[in-house]
Amino acid sequence: MAGDLYLVPNILASPGAGGNPLEVIPASALAIACRLEYFIAENAKTARAFLKAVSLTHPLALPLQQIRIEELNVRTEASRLPALLAPVEQGTSAGLLSEAGVPAVADPGADLVRVAHARGIRVHPLVGPSSILLALMASGLNGQSFAFNGYLPIDAGERGKRIKSLEQRSRQERQTQIFIETPYRNAALLDALLQHCHADTLVCVATNLTLDTEVIRTRTARQWKSEAGDGLAQQLQKQPTVFLFLAS
Repeated sequence: MAGDLYLVPNILASPGAGGNPLEVIPASALAIACRLEYFIAENAKTARAFLKAVSLTHPLALPLQQIRIEELNVRTEASRLPALLAPVEQGTSAGLLSEAGVPAVADPGADLVRVAHARGIRVHPLVGPSSILLALMASGLNGQSFAFNGYLPIDAGERGKRIKSLEQRSRQERQTQIFIETPYRNAALLDALLQHCHADTLVCVATNLTLDTEVIRTRTARQWKSEAGDGLAQQLQKQPTVFLFLAS
């Protein structure tokens, strides 16, 4: 009989950066994670740090060094996915663990979940923090209609065109647009938003969600420009951030 695939939530920042699994992940989810002996993780080092933090209050099924962890990331070839699920098909339940947040959302784990369904493996999502939904909840923008767009183009010209296209869609459909960026490019993205968005478009910036250093601000593009001297752009650099906007 095949095992099950559990989608295990991770914290949004490493334990060393202030993340604490006990504060943001339900005890029921941690209890399930702790009884697993096999994990498929985006990053093995991050996964071990997560399990080590959890083990302080929830005993693991095996000593940490004996827990099997296989990596699944953007470099993993599709042909490798069946091998990752082979232990599950043979009866060993596994945990799919993202580097941060919930698996399979803005995460390469989605491909593995699809293969699991195709092979008749039961998939169980566990409750945990999603930076995308947390940012939407706190933004004050439209939570009835929204779209997550991942990363915007790196090229400045293409990025500007994409922002204008998304703003037009947001205006026509009253739809909140959500996206993320590599942390060291946060300031450049904020500058691009203020350059290309209409003055009355609401822009939300949500940084370090669930941490003591959490900052969430929603302003019109015009207001953001008037507050440009407060140093926020510099504060965003290298900090995990979610960007949202809603055009009027």
